[in-house]
Amino acid sequence: MNTGSPTGTPNSKFSDDTYAEWDSFETIDAIREAISIYHNVTLIEADEKCFNRFIEVKPDIVFNISEGKNGRSREAQIPAILEMLNIPYTGSDPWTLTTCLDKQRTKEFLTYHKIPTPKFLVVNSDIDLENFSLTFPVIIKPIAEGSSKGIFNSSIFSDFATLKTSVLEKIKEYNQPFLIEEFLDGREFTVGILGNSPNAVVLPIVEINFESLPSELNPIYSYEAKWIYDTTENPLDIFSCPANLTNELSDAIKKIALRSYNLFNCKDWCRIDIRLDKNNIPNVIELNPLPGVLPDPKDNSCLPKAARTFGLSYNELINSVLNFAIERNKLA
Repeated sequence: MNTGSPTGTPNSKFSDDTYAEWDSFETIDAIREAISIYHNVTLIEADEKCFNRFIEVKPDIVFNISEGKNGRSREAQIPAILEMLNIPYTGSDPWTLTTCLDKQRTKEFLTYHKIPTPKFLVVNSDIDLENFSLTFPVIIKPIAEGSSKGIFNSSIFSDFATLKTSVLEKIKEYNQPFLIEEFLDGREFTVGILGNSPNAVVLPIVEINFESLPSELNPIYSYEAKWIYDTTENPLDIFSCPANLTNELSDAIKKIALRSYNLFNCKDWCRIDIRLDKNNIPNVIELNPLPGVLPDPKDNSCLPKAARTFGLSYNELINSVLNFAIERNKLA
C-alpha cells in the first residue's frame, strides 16, 4: 500500500498561499495509520523517483493523495504513472482529476449537460474583457487551483474598472488564466459522496455558515477564512452538518451532486461545492475528486465531518475509500 504526498508548486512565483493544497505530515501519517490497521503500508513520495519506487515496491494498490507537482494536469500525474505500470489506485482517473482541477473545463462540461453553474468568463488577457457581459457582483478565481488558492476576501468585485486591474495583475501573479464568475449570494453547501455508481452514497450535507465569519470578511470560504481565521486553536463555528434543509431542497442538492459525480466519472470519493442562486436553485461551483481529509475533528475538514455525522470514524472513512477501490479493481 502506498501514499503519495504532494511536492512542488504549480506556479513559477511563490505567493502567500503556495502551500495551501499540500497535505501536512499529520494528515499523511493519519492516513498511514488508518490503513495500517488492516494492511502493510509503504510511503512513496510523489516526486521524480516515484516511478522506480513503484516498480521496486510492487504495491497491490496505491492510496493516492498526491496533488502533483506542476501544471494543470498535476493531480493526474501519479494515476497516469500507475495506469502505465498497471497498478490499481484509489480515487478518480487522470481524465477526471485533470478536468475537475480546470475550472473552465468543469463549467463548460456542466453547462453542456444543463447542470446549473454560475455564468462565467475566462480571461487570459485584456482582449477577453472587451465584450464583458456578466452581471455584478462577480468573483475571480485562478483556473487551476484548489484549497481556496487565489481566492481572497478581495476577490469579489462590483465595478468593471477595479475588476479589470485586479484580474490582469492576478493572471501575471499566478501565471495562469483566471475565471470570472457571477457571484451567487445564496446559501453554500458541500456534499461528500463515497463509493461508485450505481451504489454511491451521498453523505450528510454540510452548510457553510458565513455569519460566523468576522464582519470584515465577505461571505465566501476564502483563503483568509480557511487558513487564517479558522484554525485548530480557534476554530470558527463555520460548518453545520447535517445542514438545516427542507426535504425538497435536500433532495435537490443531493440529486445535482450525485448527477455531477456520475457525469465526471468520479471514483470512490469526491466533495462537491454547491451554492444557491437568487431562486434557491442549487448551482455546482466545483468538484473535488481528491478531497482534503484533515484528521483532527477540531479542524474544519468537510469530508471527515460529513463522514462522522454519517457514523464513520476517520479510520473507517479512509478504509472505506480503500475498500471501494479494492472492490472496483476486483482485488478482494
